[in-house]
Amino acid sequence: MNWLTRLLGNRPDLESLDAPLRDAVLRWQALPPPDLGKPHFETRYVVLNTEATGLDVDHDRLLAVGAIGLDGALLSPRDSYYAKLDPDPAKALAELLTFTGNGPVVVYNAGFNRTLIERALAETLGVAPDWCWLDLYWLLPCLFEDHFDRPARLGDWMKVFGIETFQRHHALGDAWVIAQLMLAAQSRALQAGTSSARSLADLERNRRQLSRQP
Repeated sequence: MNWLTRLLGNRPDLESLDAPLRDAVLRWQALPPPDLGKPHFETRYVVLNTEATGLDVDHDRLLAVGAIGLDGALLSPRDSYYAKLDPDPAKALAELLTFTGNGPVVVYNAGFNRTLIERALAETLGVAPDWCWLDLYWLLPCLFEDHFDRPARLGDWMKVFGIETFQRHHALGDAWVIAQLMLAAQSRALQAGTSSARSLADLERNRRQLSRQP
C-alpha cells in the first residue's frame, strides 16, 4: 500500500464541502477520459507547477499551484490559473481540477510536483486524478540530444531557448517557462513522428527505463 492509497483510504467526505465546491468536483469526476491518440494540435495540454515550503517532497507542503493551458499548440496568458492554498485549500484545488479537466498534464520534475499535487488533492478533496502525466525533465533530453543528452535544470533549458519569465520560482512564472518548452517539444516531436500525448508518454517511459540500465 503506497502513500496515496493510504491517504485515499482516509479520504475526506465530499459532503463536508460547500455545495459549489462539491458540485465542481462531481462535474470533474464525470468528465470522459481523454483521447490520448489525438494529434498535438487537437489536444489541450495543461502545464502544472507548484510552490512549496521547501524541496523535501516527504516533509514540505504545497503552498500554491499554477496552471497554463496549451490548446491546439497555442499559448495564451488568459488561459491560466494561479491560487495559493491558504486560506481555502479546497477552493484552490477544486478550481484547479475544473481548469485542468481530464488532462493530459505537463510538468517539469514530476517526482516533486506530481507528488505534491496528488497528495494535496487526496488529503483535501479525496480524489486521485488519472491524468496522463508528461515530464519534460525526461522528454527534453530525448528530443534535444544536441543540447543535453541527460536531464538538466530548468534554468539550463531556459538558456538554450532564450526563454524569459516574469518571475522565477513562482508557480505560474515557471509554468510559463514550462509551457514554452512544451511548445518547442511538440514541434520537435512532430518532426520525429511523435504526434500525440500517448506517443510522448511512450517516449518518456522508454527513456526512464534506459536510465535504470547500468
